[in-house]
Amino acid sequence: MPADTPPEPRLDRLTALLRGLSPQVTLLHGSPDPVSLTQPRALPTLHLALLLDESGAHAATSALPRSESSLLVWRADDPALAWPVSARATVSLHGQAVLAGPMAGLLLAAFDGVLALPLASADPALQQAVRLIESELLAPRCGGPLLLDRAGEILFIGLLRHLIAQPRTRHGLLNGLSDPRLARALVAVHDEPQQAWTLERLAHTAGMSRTAFATRFRAVMDQPPGEYLFRLRMALARDGLQSGQSLKQIAAAVGYTPTSLSRALARLH
Repeated sequence: MPADTPPEPRLDRLTALLRGLSPQVTLLHGSPDPVSLTQPRALPTLHLALLLDESGAHAATSALPRSESSLLVWRADDPALAWPVSARATVSLHGQAVLAGPMAGLLLAAFDGVLALPLASADPALQQAVRLIESELLAPRCGGPLLLDRAGEILFIGLLRHLIAQPRTRHGLLNGLSDPRLARALVAVHDEPQQAWTLERLAHTAGMSRTAFATRFRAVMDQPPGEYLFRLRMALARDGLQSGQSLKQIAAAVGYTPTSLSRALARLH
């Protein structure tokens, strides 16, 4: 590489995704009221719980070393997992991440069961957020509620960073973002869903051949590239309709003509 060639910019895998998720994180000290966990939710939600040790966790988390602090994450719409922690567990905090943005379904599709993340080997941003939150919950100070609101957002970002650096889901969006080549294509479509993305163009963005890209994408994401792109665009389009945008505006934002977008939305019903 010539000496005057600037280095390639670092790929930002999360900013566009976070805009599309619009996470709203609420955190509280200790274990929750069981009744609150069974309430119907208008928006996709992830539950979070910080265990100080694994001794009281259910079998879903029994792979963790004993006496190791861990963060548990699971979907709120799974009826089998209202509160997957036994009464013996020492719960430092619990909370929920409400995903108000159109890309929530694309993220949650990969979550199955309980993810148990040992904090000792977690991403540093996740560890720092947990320490800050625990300190504030145990000894509240001026501005505490606002601090916890911000810290909850940092915790969620740290969680996603961790799951990209150390994938724990079997397949899906976070696994795709953890793959250096697939991530380039995924970030590109997240940033500019209106572009005329073809399989050839996506493969070129990923630096792969057409066949290798299609095969790898399906294996990691559990769906072909065209299906993921369609689901992304339709999620954005439905969100635009709910917010009162015109069909013409929405079509331009997701790479359709108004007529073709109307037909695509009709096929979803």
